Amino acid sequence: MSADHKPRYDSEHALGLLKDGNKAYLAGRTSHNIGEERRLKTASEGQFPYAIVITCSDSRVIPEIIFSAGIGDLFVIRTAGNTVDNCSLGSIEYAVSHLGCRLAVVMGHTHCGAINATLTGRHEGHVGFITEEIRRNIGDDADAHTACVDNIRNSIRIITGDLPDFPGFRCIGAVYDIEKGTVEFMD
Repeated sequence: MSADHKPRYDSEHALGLLKDGNKAYLAGRTSHNIGEERRLKTASEGQFPYAIVITCSDSRVIPEIIFSAGIGDLFVIRTAGNTVDNCSLGSIEYAVSHLGCRLAVVMGHTHCGAINATLTGRHEGHVGFITEEIRRNIGDDADAHTACVDNIRNSIRIITGDLPDFPGFRCIGAVYDIEKGTVEFMD
């Protein structure tokens, strides 16, 4: 492995941190480590994120808050509809090979505008690129939740199929409920 940082967290530990962070968020016990000390420490010592989160650009979906994470905890990649392209793959590969991340979570969400635009056929301009990609991922799905899950699964297939084999690396899916605040992890 040509990593700048050796993995500090295996995928199970990272998943546990995400689950615990979401429980803290739901209980109102969030403690985001975003202060000056943490900022200066990550500036001088580097970043050591425990997980990669590939999620939607939706302004209601904020992984650092949803998982009670602070500066340097998560490596977040955001695209409308949590679609995965070559730039996303390069970012994921960097986080795994140079930062030591061993868990990637593709997280879709309820009330996704990109999924809705795909299902209703409303897409103008460059949005059509996103909806065409999602349509390829979901096939003839007409139900928003099923489409969201199928879109996540396809992104996982792309990630696990196109990245080099990294020892201990795991990619899973999750759905964030923007009303409840819960994250349902998929196997």
